[in-house]
Amino acid sequence: MKVFNKSKFPHFLLGLYCILFSVLAINPYDRAVWVAENIPVILVVLGLVLTYRKFQFSNTAYALMSIFIILHTIGGGFSFARVPDFGFWAFCGFERNMYDRVAHFSVGFYAFACAELLSKKKLVNSKIVLYLFALFFIVSIAGFYELFEWQYAILGDPQAGIEVLGSQGDIWDAQKDILADTLGAIFSLGLFAFLNKKLKLGEK
Repeated sequence: MKVFNKSKFPHFLLGLYCILFSVLAINPYDRAVWVAENIPVILVVLGLVLTYRKFQFSNTAYALMSIFIILHTIGGGFSFARVPDFGFWAFCGFERNMYDRVAHFSVGFYAFACAELLSKKKLVNSKIVLYLFALFFIVSIAGFYELFEWQYAILGDPQAGIEVLGSQGDIWDAQKDILADTLGAIFSLGLFAFLNKKLKLGEK
């Protein structure tokens, strides 16, 4: 008797997200911040749902992608700087709440899914191109998102904009966030390489 149906794993993750989203939507710290932070997450989830029948990622890819979705949804509910840490970051020697850095690191996990898509669809015939494209894709998304946050802070609700930025007084926050995204991408691509040692892309 099967205890868990692997083919239903993406459905399980979607259900988990819906529950988490619903709970945190009841009374978020700041409704404007909650809306701004959840828009990109909802777009990601919708994209994965709408393309599910045309292309299905591996369960590993879905698990990695869900980490960002869950962390970002929680961050939107509390605001990233106020996610409870129970003194953990101070214990580790940090003067600020590092939850946003962890969430940014998880953005890089989408490089795994990008590499998987490129390899399964046979869109590249070189491993070097495969890994570099996936890495640069994440770096580009990271930079674009920092620009989005910056414009929201300028054009939107000023107080909500500060919360969305979550810089916590760090003038290099945007650059450090992009670095965290990049390191997450490198980590996930290393995992992809380890799990796909026999991957063939048409090399001679």
